[in-house]
Amino acid sequence: MEVVNALGRRKSAIARIFVSEGTGKITINKRDLAEYFPSSILQYVVKQPLNKLGVAEKYDIKVNLCGGGFTGQSQALRLAIARALVKINAEDKAVLRAEGFITRDPREVERKKPGRPKARRRFQFSKR
Repeated sequence: MEVVNALGRRKSAIARIFVSEGTGKITINKRDLAEYFPSSILQYVVKQPLNKLGVAEKYDIKVNLCGGGFTGQSQALRLAIARALVKINAEDKAVLRAEGFITRDPREVERKKPGRPKARRRFQFSKR
């Protein structure tokens, strides 16, 4: 199997991944998964598509992650992994779609409007 690449985005985080056959090692920005995401919840989120298909020990994944916070980055990486697994084996798409791993979450931060403290928040109204 040659190297398969995929892209995942969430909020302002972008994950570019390269999947090759191996022993299940995930390297993010030249650091190990457990070192980059110390939280076990975020590690679980990243590995969800692999665990669903039972191929967690089958592929080595190299990741370039940039932008966003740790939650957005982990979800961007989950989307990228799911897309790469579909490129490798198209029959897995139905299983991953049922779990919601293929869907790109379109929600972005709303911009701040002029004359307001935040996007929708207004300054306190004073009657007198």
